[in-house]
Amino acid sequence: MSKETVAIGLSGGVDSAVAAALLLEAGYQLIGVTMRIWDDSYKFSDTLPAGNACFGPDEGEDIEDARQVARHLDIPFHLVDLRQQYQEIVLDYFKREYRRGRTPNPCIRCNYHLKFNAILQALSNQGVHWDYFATGHYVRQRRHNQQYSLLRGKDKNKDQSYFLYTLDQKRLSRTLFPLGELTKPEVREYARKLNLPVRNKDESQDFYAGDYTELLDGGSGPGPIVDSSGRELGQHRGIENYTIGQRRGLGLAVGKPLYVKRIDAAENRIVVAEKQELFSAKMTVEQLNWLTPIDAVPDQFEVKIRYRHRAAPARVLKLGEELKLQFVEPQLSVTPGQAAVFYHDELVLGGGIINC
Repeated sequence: MSKETVAIGLSGGVDSAVAAALLLEAGYQLIGVTMRIWDDSYKFSDTLPAGNACFGPDEGEDIEDARQVARHLDIPFHLVDLRQQYQEIVLDYFKREYRRGRTPNPCIRCNYHLKFNAILQALSNQGVHWDYFATGHYVRQRRHNQQYSLLRGKDKNKDQSYFLYTLDQKRLSRTLFPLGELTKPEVREYARKLNLPVRNKDESQDFYAGDYTELLDGGSGPGPIVDSSGRELGQHRGIENYTIGQRRGLGLAVGKPLYVKRIDAAENRIVVAEKQELFSAKMTVEQLNWLTPIDAVPDQFEVKIRYRHRAAPARVLKLGEELKLQFVEPQLSVTPGQAAVFYHDELVLGGGIINC
């Protein structure tokens, strides 16, 4: 019987490299695959900040690192051109959301549409056979009675389940996550032991290393900054430069700290308030995806409203196409456009996009 073939997404970083090495040790036949998403026609500042990012003009270095990893592990390497799909699916969405006064998470959208879909479709179109897809995400997976579950990674500081709530049963059944039971220090140590070419490479910190407003093709233009009563306090530089909870960069001198409370795209204005006004007791979530059967969703579970947010308990007020939740304790800076991901202990129940 032939070995099962795994297409491993190689990002050029240490995590995916170690994931590939672990799969080889487990006896799988591997194919390395990397996507090209950067187009040199994009405009960006002459000097980008130090640090790696998923999307940027230094993509060629990451592609070469991924190629070196494949060569080191002696596995085939495929480069898939997804520049057009990234523009249409990720960047255009990113721009639309900011124009609406919302704060999107492009990494979640990229994972669902490109990494777990377009990249695999491209391989199949090229006649490349694969049985499973694998990534270097720090998440775990469980199968029980033909039902697949997604769980937090063992390393609580690196757990990336927040970014993968959009997966479904079909994708989970054909995906492997070799790093789920490991910590980042263990992964680094394994990379050094195998002398992997990327063993000392810094990890990506964000989806774009520069100022994200460079990707927005211009902005809304200046408009008023007002307090909760509507009194004008100053002028903003365009609503796309702000997000809920922001304090720095407001350019206000009113004798007390003020934060962005609401972004009113229709009126092109920013509403600011003192910190205590930024707490929300209720939240509505749309574009839902459930990883657990909807009839098994409990009446109360924990919710993360940002990647680094500590999951907070909330009660279900209404369960339907939209989900209405009430937090047990009000939460700071609930931000439309961000993902809300639902947990029951280690289990990912599902998630959606915060509407209000």
